[in-house]
Amino acid sequence: MAGTEIIGLVLQGGGALGAYQAGAFEELNAGGYSPYWYAGISIGAINAAIICGNPPDRRVARLREFWERITSGASMYFGAPEIMSAVSADVGASTAALFGAPGFFAPRLPPEAPLWPYPPTSLSLYDTQPLRDTLSELVDFDLINAKRNRLSVGAVNVRTGNFQYFDNMTEKISLDHILASGALPPGFPPVEIKGELYWDGGLVSNTPLQYILDNCDPKTNLCLFQVDLFSARGPAPETLFDVLHREKEIRYSSRTRFNTDLLKRAHDLRVTVNRLSKKIRPELLQDPDWLALSDFGDLAGVTIVQLIHRRAAYETGAKDYDFSRLSMDDHWKAGAADAVATLTNPKWVSRSRPDEDVVIFDCTKELYQADKKRGRS
Repeated sequence: MAGTEIIGLVLQGGGALGAYQAGAFEELNAGGYSPYWYAGISIGAINAAIICGNPPDRRVARLREFWERITSGASMYFGAPEIMSAVSADVGASTAALFGAPGFFAPRLPPEAPLWPYPPTSLSLYDTQPLRDTLSELVDFDLINAKRNRLSVGAVNVRTGNFQYFDNMTEKISLDHILASGALPPGFPPVEIKGELYWDGGLVSNTPLQYILDNCDPKTNLCLFQVDLFSARGPAPETLFDVLHREKEIRYSSRTRFNTDLLKRAHDLRVTVNRLSKKIRPELLQDPDWLALSDFGDLAGVTIVQLIHRRAAYETGAKDYDFSRLSMDDHWKAGAADAVATLTNPKWVSRSRPDEDVVIFDCTKELYQADKKRGRS
C-alpha cells in the first residue's frame, strides 16, 4: 500500500436524521478512523463543525450534548413498539412544526404576513437564534481555523442561485457559514455573508462528495466515509403519504449513485490516458494539448464507504423534522450499528487499499435486504 491515504467524512443534509451521522462517527472514531477532511451540507455541516470545533477526546460528547439539547420527550413507549414509534414520530414532527426544537429553532411570534416585506434575514417561519446560541457554546471556531482538520460546507447564493463551498483552507470559517449551509427556506432565514445572502446547500446538491473529489490532490489516495441520510432506492408508494415520503428521499439523496458512477468513468479515462502516455512519440511529449491531457492521467486510489440511513418502518415524510428524543436515539443507534457492521464486515476487514483503482463498499445493504425479507424495517 504505497503512498498516503487521506480519510474524509462526507455528511449529507437531513435535519433530525443527522443523529444517524453522530452515531456513525462515534463508532468510526472508536474504531480508530480519524478523518482529516470533513465536508457537510445543512445538518451535516453542523455535525462537521461540532467535530472539527472540538479536540478529539471531546467530539462525541459534544455531539451527544447537541443532539440531546435539540430533542425533547422521553425515550420510552408503551404497547406495540412499531405502533408507538409511529405515534411518537408523528407527535415529534407535529411538536417541532408548532413549537420548534429547543436550542435549534423557534416559531416567529407573531407569524410574518406572507405579502408584507421584511428584512431579508428575517424572511422565514422560524427564528434560528437558538441554534446560533447553541453552536456558539459548543463549537470553537478558533480551533476550526487552526486548520488541524479541513472543513468544507456548502450553501447556495440566493441572488445568483450558484452553489458555493466555504473551506477553512481558503478562508476563515465563522458561525455564519455553518448557519448558511443549513438555512433551508421557508423554514429558516437566509444568512448574510460579505453582502450576499445564502440558503441551505441542499437546494442544489445535498451530498458534498463531488467537492472533495474535485479539490483533492489527484495523486493522493482517498478513503471517504459517505454518511447519507436519504436512500436513493426505496419501494414504490402505495398511499399519498408514501408519495410525499418517497419524493423527499429521491430529491435529497442527491444523485449519490450517479456521482460514484461518474467517478468510476473518470477513473477509467485516467487509466486510458496513463496507458496512452507510453505510446506517445517523444516529439509530442511537450505539445500543449498532450500536457493538458497528461495531467488528467494522474492516478490514485479512491475508496468510498457508503453508510446509508435506510428508513425504519414507522418513518414518514416528516422524519427530517421529527425532533423527538425517541427518534433521535433510534437514528443514533442505527448509525452506530451500521458503522460497526461495516467495520467488522469481512469485505472491509480484508480490503487492500487501492493505489490506482476505485472501490465502493456498501456493507449494510445486504443486512437491510435480509431484514426486509424477515418482515422487519
